[in-house]
Amino acid sequence: MAGRKKNSTYTRNEQYIIDCDLTYAVSRIGGRWKILILDKLDGKKQRFSGLKHELPQITERMLTLQLKALEQDGLVKRTVYAEVPPRVEYELTEMAMELVPIFKQLSRWGGKQRSLVNFIR
Repeated sequence: MAGRKKNSTYTRNEQYIIDCDLTYAVSRIGGRWKILILDKLDGKKQRFSGLKHELPQITERMLTLQLKALEQDGLVKRTVYAEVPPRVEYELTEMAMELVPIFKQLSRWGGKQRSLVNFIR
C-alpha cells in the first residue's frame, strides 16, 4: 500500500470491506478459479498436473498464482516430498473443509437459479 493516501476513497472502502465478515470471506475465495480449485481438491490430494488436467482452461501461470494465494490464505496445504524428481501435492486444510458444505449449498442454489432463468427464456 506504499504511496496510497490513508484517507483515499479506495483505502476507506478497502477497510470497510475488510471489516465486514462476509466480504472478507468472499475476498479469500473470490476470483475466477479459486472456488473451482477448492472444489477439485474436495476429498482428495492432487498434484499440479492433476489440477491442470481437471481445469484445462486455466493457464499454468494462473493455476500457480491461485494455488499460492490459497496457500497463503490457509485454505490449501502444499506438501513437497523429497523424491527425485520432487513430488508436490495439494490438499484442503481443515479451514477450507469447513467451506465444503457451504459450496455444495451454493452450488444447489446456483443450479436452481440457472434452471429457473433457462425456463423463463
